[in-house]
Amino acid sequence: MMPADGPSLHGDAHSVQNHLMSLPSVTAALVADHSGADEVLERRPLALSDLGTGDVTIEVTWSSVNYKDALASRKSGKVARISPLVPGIDLAGVVVDPGSSDLQAGQGVLVHGYDLGVAHHGGFSEHARVPAEWVVPLPADLTDRQAMILGTAGFTAAMSVLALEEHGLRPGDGPVLVTGATGGVGSVAVSILAARGHEVTASTGKSEATDWLTSLGAADVIDRDAVSGSSRPLEKEVWAGAVDCVGGETLAHVVASLRYGAAVAASGNTGGTAVATSVFPFILRGVSLLGIDSVRCPIDRRKEVWRRMATDLRPPRLDELATDEVPLDGVPAALERILSGGAQGRTLVRIG
Repeated sequence: MMPADGPSLHGDAHSVQNHLMSLPSVTAALVADHSGADEVLERRPLALSDLGTGDVTIEVTWSSVNYKDALASRKSGKVARISPLVPGIDLAGVVVDPGSSDLQAGQGVLVHGYDLGVAHHGGFSEHARVPAEWVVPLPADLTDRQAMILGTAGFTAAMSVLALEEHGLRPGDGPVLVTGATGGVGSVAVSILAARGHEVTASTGKSEATDWLTSLGAADVIDRDAVSGSSRPLEKEVWAGAVDCVGGETLAHVVASLRYGAAVAASGNTGGTAVATSVFPFILRGVSLLGIDSVRCPIDRRKEVWRRMATDLRPPRLDELATDEVPLDGVPAALERILSGGAQGRTLVRIG
């Protein structure tokens, strides 16, 4: 298996032809099957011809575990739109068959968003086939493993920080709140914001994670109950900005406690999808609710954000955000941990 930052194969046409001919007819994949009465999540051989439509075949080297993957693995999660499905909304690896695309055999790439791991077989497989317009070339300053430490979670965090700064947030404006700070999006957001000079307050229900969040750059760590629920349309003005990874009552409280003209970048719903707020924060304080969508983000914007995640938006202690690493067979247990709230930071999946 070739590392994504290894030598390219496209310099030798004979090597390319041999590499394409070496593609197996069957690959190993973790398959969620909801077609019967029982929920099944198991490792199965999968024919490459059954990987789904797409121009590009990728040998997957790394993936990661996300809350959405856990939902997709269960019928009750109401996320999977096909069955059987290979979950995994993130993947990084090496192009082994570029099809008619402009990509090259041997090129390091990453894929996330769109229908990956939801309506199209995803990253929990030794091979993947995807449309060329979903593919992001691996930035030169990131390894394939580091790309998956970031993954969809890091991409969402980076988009959240960019949205706040494009709205006008600057270092020195005051405390910036990150809710759900021990999760994938939250932990990366804490790290990026702190590295860019913002005063970060991390909110979490895990008091044992205080030292870890402080090591990522949080200036203060508070209990999630301090920002959960709001019985009043307006709370005391506290936050110069916020990244909300929780939703529900937490987002309602954040909106009510933003400073005049401030904004919250919202991307999560683990705390619920209903937000009980009023118009007062918006019409009396001029606050803004910025929705962050990592799924349908246009490919040009996606590539630009990834370029910046490898440079000025790169977390300074990137490798420390990976708190666990499992093989493909270890994914089911990792999905259970994330559903039960026991996960912290980023869990990587070592494929192959």
